[in-house]
Amino acid sequence: MLSNIIQYYTKFILTSLLSFVTLFTFAQETPKEEDFYKIVKLPAPEHVLLEVGGLVTLPNGNLGVSTRRGDIYIVENPTSAKPYFIKFASGLHEILGLAYKDGAFYAAQRGELTKLTDTDLDGKADVYKTIYSWPLSGHYHEYSFGPKIAPDGSFFVTANVAFGDEEWWRGESKVPWRGWTMQIFEDGTMKPWATGMRSPAGPGFINGEFFYAENQGDWIGSGGLWQVPKGAFTGHPAGLVWTGKENSPLKLKQQTLFDLIDERRIRNDNGRAVKPENIIQGEFKTMAEAKIEVPELQLPAVWLPHAILGISNSEPIEIPENTFGPFAGQILIGDQGMSMISRIMLEKVNGEYQGAAIALRSGFRSGILRLAWAKDGSLFVGETNRGWGSAGDANEGLQRLIFNQKDMPFEMKNIKAMPDGFEIEFTLPVDKNSAEDIASYSLETFTYKYNSVYGSPPVEQETAKIKGVKLSSDGLKVRIVTDGLKKHFIHTLTLNGIRSEESFYSLIHPTAYYTLHNIPSGPKLAIEELSTKDSSIPLEVKKPIAKSVAKTAPEKKIETTVNVERVPTFSEVQGLLAKNTCIACHNADTKQVGPAFKEIAKRKYSNEKIVELIYNPKPENWPDYPTEMPPMPQVSKNEALKIAAWINSLN
Repeated sequence: MLSNIIQYYTKFILTSLLSFVTLFTFAQETPKEEDFYKIVKLPAPEHVLLEVGGLVTLPNGNLGVSTRRGDIYIVENPTSAKPYFIKFASGLHEILGLAYKDGAFYAAQRGELTKLTDTDLDGKADVYKTIYSWPLSGHYHEYSFGPKIAPDGSFFVTANVAFGDEEWWRGESKVPWRGWTMQIFEDGTMKPWATGMRSPAGPGFINGEFFYAENQGDWIGSGGLWQVPKGAFTGHPAGLVWTGKENSPLKLKQQTLFDLIDERRIRNDNGRAVKPENIIQGEFKTMAEAKIEVPELQLPAVWLPHAILGISNSEPIEIPENTFGPFAGQILIGDQGMSMISRIMLEKVNGEYQGAAIALRSGFRSGILRLAWAKDGSLFVGETNRGWGSAGDANEGLQRLIFNQKDMPFEMKNIKAMPDGFEIEFTLPVDKNSAEDIASYSLETFTYKYNSVYGSPPVEQETAKIKGVKLSSDGLKVRIVTDGLKKHFIHTLTLNGIRSEESFYSLIHPTAYYTLHNIPSGPKLAIEELSTKDSSIPLEVKKPIAKSVAKTAPEKKIETTVNVERVPTFSEVQGLLAKNTCIACHNADTKQVGPAFKEIAKRKYSNEKIVELIYNPKPENWPDYPTEMPPMPQVSKNEALKIAAWINSLN
């Protein structure tokens, strides 16, 4: 009898323990970015201020670093605990790019491409040679980026536009070749390559082809990654003033574009220029619609939605083999304003680049401008906020991003367009029950306006119906079938319900943004092949036959307006701030890309005025913040009022 009791309780305890372990396993918190991608600061000498403008890894593994203050350093043993800094050169003008070729450094200063050589081998440059110089008007915004070395050994440099005098918001090319990409040769000759650039901080070569990353501004609805063939026009009209020059690879004129889209040069009753603002209900063209009549216009291969995947996109860099887990061949791109790195999955459909963008890692100390691979497979990250402000809390930084090779992050590995939807590949097998449930997925589409306003809100937003899904036998791929594909639109794929098979983890990054230019041809999946299970639809419950008919209470009316008389708490608005991307640029207490919410509260605007400024910002009210806030008419009135009430409560 006693032995039976002992056996019973032993079995009970073991069963309970097993249940607890199982529940604990399923209750574990999903790992986060920092569990797989570790950020490490490179210790620099105290007197060295590393506002990094350029990075290049040398053949021996040392690191070349240029700064916007005009210095070049060589960092020996840069992946060790004690890297050693040697000042190689100084006295240059805001070096925002660095390359290394045949034993010499090449730096893009504001007005020239300079070759720097150490001929006496003492570790310092003693020959500074101008390869090619270009004009400057003296405007503060005339930054120059690069060089990047092309497969034929030539150099590519991109040049920022300036801004108008009275019309301080309007990008202008005051001197040749502002707003252009220049191809420069060792012998000192230059060939204009393409124009349409506004602030092209991110030049780079991918698969041997020239790309660049742009950030939001006038004529640029959002940041993105452009592939730039020779003779292309990428959207900003300032540089078109030089297409009449004999060596211009394209002949498109500004007026051709302005005849299609009004540049909105308007003046008030006092004769003063008026900054064009977003017109919520006004007619507009998208960039894709403008391309029908302006075939030289090159669309971005991938849009990087503003304030979600950055606000000032910078250098793109290809992921080599055996570095960042399963993502070899894909693209990483930094962002200056949000101090983050995104991952881009490119593919070619009908000869044109398109693909998806997704977050990879945030939390860097300053704005990311340059990226370079270390010999050990880690990633050097060069940073500066240059007074623009960034999500990081420092003005400068040189850090490394190290991938944890021991563990596999649960992520969307790749996304491809299909004739009837998308195919998503995962890094780990997914849970069958969640993956075959339509409720695990959502798909929305939107695009941007193409006009002279600074940035664009998302427009033509629609929710696409998902008809069904098909999971591969190995659990690594899922096909999402929809009738909602729209050419030249961004497709927001959100997989909040997907879980991993083994640990039941959520995806680290459940949302990706696919820019669809072409829909592939080929067979479509039949409805019989799909799972159409949808757990969001409640099962019909059979009611028992009642002997008497009971009266039913009247349906309760749902409240559709916000009670702003009661001050909302931070926990009540936290989700709204994240959803509407407010926290990408604003912090409650400290200056970031935009003013702190407490500083806004000190202005003593009414709630209604704050809502008005959300829809049509007035950047002239905040002259100390160079990055303009875009119009945000997509924020609902109820949510905007609630946010406004919370902001005013901080005063």
